Formats: sequence, C-alpha cells, structure tokens
Amino acid sequence: MRGWGRKVGGYAAATAMLLAVWELGSLVVGSPALPGPVPAIRDFVTAFVSDMLPHLGVSAWRVVASMVLGAALAAPLGLAVGRAPRVDAVAGPLLFLTYPIPKVVFLPVLLVLLGIGDAPKIALITMIVFFQILVTARDAARGIPTSAVLSVRSLGATRWQVYRHVVVPAALPDIFTALRISTGTAIAVLFFSETIAGTDGLGWYIIDAWTRIAYSEMFAGIIAMALLGVALYEALDLAEARVCRWTRAGR
Repeated sequence: MRGWGRKVGGYAAATAMLLAVWELGSLVVGSPALPGPVPAIRDFVTAFVSDMLPHLGVSAWRVVASMVLGAALAAPLGLAVGRAPRVDAVAGPLLFLTYPIPKVVFLPVLLVLLGIGDAPKIALITMIVFFQILVTARDAARGIPTSAVLSVRSLGATRWQVYRHVVVPAALPDIFTALRISTGTAIAVLFFSETIAGTDGLGWYIIDAWTRIAYSEMFAGIIAMALLGVALYEALDLAEARVCRWTRAGR
C-alpha cells in the first residue's frame, strides 16, 4: 500500500507540473491551436462516454493485440536463437540487416494486402514490437552466465528444464523492460496508422478534430491517447511485479 501511495503521489505531482507547463505554454503562444488544459479537459470529460470511448476501445484493442502477438512470437524465438550459437551465427546478421529498417514504410503494402480495417494496423505494430522484443530476448539469453546453466545441467536437468528454470527467469525482466519501451513506440505507430486509413480509433479522432479546427477536442483525444499509454505501461509493470517477484524483493 505504501508503494501505491508513493506512485499515486508521484503521478499527482507530475500531472500538476505538466498542467502548469501546458497552461504557461498556452498563455505564451496565445494561439487557438494550443488551448489551455481547462477547455481540453472539459471536452475530454464531456465527450468521453458519448463519443470518445468507442474510439478508445478500438485503439486499445489494436495495440494490446499487437503487443501480445509480438511478444508471443518474438520472446520464444529470441531465447532459442540466443542459446543456440550455430543458429545465432545465421540469425544474428539477418537480424542486424532487418532491424534498422523503419517498419512504418510497409504500411502502404499492408493496406493493399490486408485492406483498411484492423488487420494492417495490428500487423504493422506487431512487426515493430516483434523486432524490439526479439533483439532484447536474444541478448538476454546470450548474457546468461555459462556457470548458471552448467550448475543446473550437473543436477540432471534436461534442455527444457534449463530453459524453464534458468533461461526464462533470467530473461523475463529484460523482456518486460522491452515491452514497456515498446509501449511508447506502439502508441506512436498506432496514431500514425489510424490517421492514414480508416474512420475509427483515437488517431482518427484527433485528426478529425484538427480538420474541424476543434483544437480543444483534438487535445482531449491526445489526453485519451496519453492515458492509454500510461494504462498499458502500468499494466505491464504490475504483470512484471507478479511474474518476476524476485526482482522486487526488498523494495
């Protein structure tokens, strides 16, 4: 409870600071394009249930599905590659060649192949999350000390038991860190993909408000997207605390 109290207090202080900076920036700029926090929050409260909630639900579904798919595909593959030097000798260079490519350039291809619904957006975010987690899982598996593996093997552990009791627990904290980092990237790509094609989602809501010169509504959508990112980040942090309890011992 004490930890949650500190976290809530930290969020309250950070929110107050952001609102103060926002209000100051609005006063300095003096443009309708940057309204103060009061009208934006008012529009957020007014439109949340009646208009914004369906778009928030669509965006949340897209980003959560993408992160689950990306993690489910990349984590096992990265751990396997990291613990197999011969496979890594081939997969490593392939990864180095493909990882730096900005995946957003494939959005037009995905739109042609998959249409303008959820599929291309989920596929694009999944692709980006996949590579981020794959690199992290591979490096985490490679970094496990040989002595830790040998000590378990000397007790008669099978290859599967080594993965279950050594490799996976050692790599999980790094994988969760990669997932939290991927949250910001996934939200950014979600916004981009929803502004290019489709008629729903928070990205579309923000751009639609911008085209109508409804700037306070636009910032209300930005608030909703920010809250979505915070919620995902905190959900991952809570999941890590439950799954990787040994990393929180003594805190």
